[in-house]
Amino acid sequence: MARIKGVDIPNEKHTCIALTSIHGIGRNLAKTICRDAKVDPAKKAGELTQEEQIRLRDEVGKYLTEGDLRREVSMNIKTKMEINSYQGTRHKRGLPVRGQRTNRNARTRKGRGKVVANKKKV
Repeated sequence: MARIKGVDIPNEKHTCIALTSIHGIGRNLAKTICRDAKVDPAKKAGELTQEEQIRLRDEVGKYLTEGDLRREVSMNIKTKMEINSYQGTRHKRGLPVRGQRTNRNARTRKGRGKVVANKKKV
């Protein structure tokens, strides 16, 4: 089992799909990484040679992933909350941030009933 950026890559999946198990790497970026590292994306991750794994590690190292990415995102959210921007106040209240409706279906973020615009939800 290959280990890249502290994450175990699943052996039974294709390389480009297995790379998506790293936080911050999606399908398109995984394909780009495979192309730049000169690794066949259709090859299973368990069949990679040591040289290919090293090339993949070096290529993934060029991007912001895992802990660094999580830290940067949380810092951005904290900054918005400190400057009292609209999105920051929505984060503070635990309400949807990106313009979703709140009177119908925001239970995931809101939990069990919050007061929105002086309307009590039960």
